[in-house]
Amino acid sequence: MQAISKSIKFIGAEDDSLDLFEGQYPIPGGISYNSYFIVDNKSAIIDTVDARRSEDWLSSLAKTIEETGHQPHYLIIQHVEPDHSGSVRDFAIKYPGVKLVMTAKALAMLANFFEEIDFTPRHIIVNDGDTLSLGHTTLKFITAPMVHWPEVMMTLAVEDKVLFSADAFGTFSMSNTMAGWDDEARRYYTNIVGRFGTSVQMAMKKLAGLRFDIIAPLHGPALRDNLAHYWTLYDKWSRYEPETKGVLVAYASVYGGTAEASRRLASILEEKGAEVMLMDLCRHDVSHAVSMAFKYSHIALCSITYDGDLFPAMHDFLHHLERKNLANRTVGLIQNGTWAPTAARIMNETISHMKNMTVVEPTVTIRSRLHSADLNSLNILAESLMN
Repeated sequence: MQAISKSIKFIGAEDDSLDLFEGQYPIPGGISYNSYFIVDNKSAIIDTVDARRSEDWLSSLAKTIEETGHQPHYLIIQHVEPDHSGSVRDFAIKYPGVKLVMTAKALAMLANFFEEIDFTPRHIIVNDGDTLSLGHTTLKFITAPMVHWPEVMMTLAVEDKVLFSADAFGTFSMSNTMAGWDDEARRYYTNIVGRFGTSVQMAMKKLAGLRFDIIAPLHGPALRDNLAHYWTLYDKWSRYEPETKGVLVAYASVYGGTAEASRRLASILEEKGAEVMLMDLCRHDVSHAVSMAFKYSHIALCSITYDGDLFPAMHDFLHHLERKNLANRTVGLIQNGTWAPTAARIMNETISHMKNMTVVEPTVTIRSRLHSADLNSLNILAESLMN
């Protein structure tokens, strides 16, 4: 049994057999569904787990009850998304005397998932700033609507200085690994929470006045050391500010011409001292490309013209960036077309729907293959992307 603090035990479940989280995000390293047991005069559980791991979780809970000698009195439901509320029904049946603590919106939304159970006789509705005493432990509830669902709340165990942060500060990983946290947390944030930066900023303002030494999210490891690092990253991501000065060169190519131009641009940029990330949108999962777009200050979009439009991989990438509200970036364009190149116009049009995006000149047009006459334009574009 992992311990978050002296009185807080980790009872979550690990999932290493799921290939796609939410049916779209690759998780080759697996993911955890985190749940916590607070041992006190009136013990409390923070969230349940996905139904895929309900049996494992209930077994872990039963073992914790046996080892600590404490029965649960409360189940704190911070977020009703199925990967966290999937075991509520099984829990409610097995522990009928436990009170369910949640926001009013959470109670209404639970009925969508568990029509056959009436939770109203045993619920406790809490609002922003409300507290619940377990005995030695005081729980303070902080509503965080649209981070990233409207019913979300976070919970502060005041005396232990542990913030249960719901999906915030979570990552695509198991609970026992910090390896690659920045990249996987960024990928998690940008693809799942990214659209709701304003809501994240509102929640962070509430949290700024509270004291906590540990952040315990619903996915991935609890964060204990250098919290300022994680806080700074979340602040940048939610303000749509670049994390790193550098250039993401993202390309969609069919027969290699656009790929060659993209590689040459990346090479020129590196020779000029830029940090560069080169990504083939046809082979890299779009969730990774979105993450890199949030990371870097500059983006070079390189696409063939396909059916008078963008190649699907580039179209999908730009659609994701627009839906996740990416802003405040400098963008360069390379288009390819054998007889009627239109990719740059369409890319520019999509970018125009995003906030504070600067498209630099020149737009580089290649005809099927990169030619020696194109190199000067590539060099000028590289200079523009260095500023």
